[in-house]
Amino acid sequence: MTDTQTSPDTTAEKDTPPAVELPWADVHVEHHKMLRLAPLQTDRNTGGRPLRFVEFGYAERNSKEHSLMRMAIKLPGQRVRKEQNHLDVWVDHTTKRVHFEPESGLQIEPLNRGIGRYLAAQGITWAKKRWPAYTVDGTDLNNKDALNEDTRLRRDHFLRVHGFDVVYADAQHLKGSVKEVSVGDLLGDWNSERLQQVEILEAAQMLQQAEQNLAEQEVKLKKHEEKVSKYKREDAGLRFTITCLVAFAVFQAGLLIWIATHR
Repeated sequence: MTDTQTSPDTTAEKDTPPAVELPWADVHVEHHKMLRLAPLQTDRNTGGRPLRFVEFGYAERNSKEHSLMRMAIKLPGQRVRKEQNHLDVWVDHTTKRVHFEPESGLQIEPLNRGIGRYLAAQGITWAKKRWPAYTVDGTDLNNKDALNEDTRLRRDHFLRVHGFDVVYADAQHLKGSVKEVSVGDLLGDWNSERLQQVEILEAAQMLQQAEQNLAEQEVKLKKHEEKVSKYKREDAGLRFTITCLVAFAVFQAGLLIWIATHR
């Protein structure tokens, strides 16, 4: 599990056992929460980071052999690729092992907003409460991520803050892997300064406050418009007075000239 922008066909090649068909392929998220992405300074790599709200959805399934926590992030008014913004946590009760999907890595849009850490934290917390003695499978890391140093460091930091052990087989940090780890040793934390969960009552209060602020702004705007209208009327009256005074001054000047020339 990594927080990257890579595509599935770039995953490091390795010998893997035949894939076991898992249940619940048609399960979609059923429960929803609102997430607030805090406004942050513009990042030179990922661009602007304004205040934004997204939807977090999840579904849970359990059987004697398997358990599943399926999560997804929905962006209002924006479409993402099929492989983006979703994370599955699979539990095999027969072998007492846990693995994360997609195997190509967690791909998030928008980047650098704390969404990846939040998804990982939810999955880890879910598994940790129920099966702390189970083992999370180790995996090879995507070689392509290591070609860019910033991307590699961001990926490794993401994994390590959640309790995963990242190791490299070469000095160039190209052949990386994540070692097996006990579920109980993982850390289900995320950066709450970047991303906050918004409950229904909190959302209602935010809407109420926004509506109240809008009403107050409308009152202030109306007062300003009345002042502007008053100033416009006064300005029109002053212009008329000035025009009359100029006309009168011209008339007096003409009269004086006429009197002076006809004596």
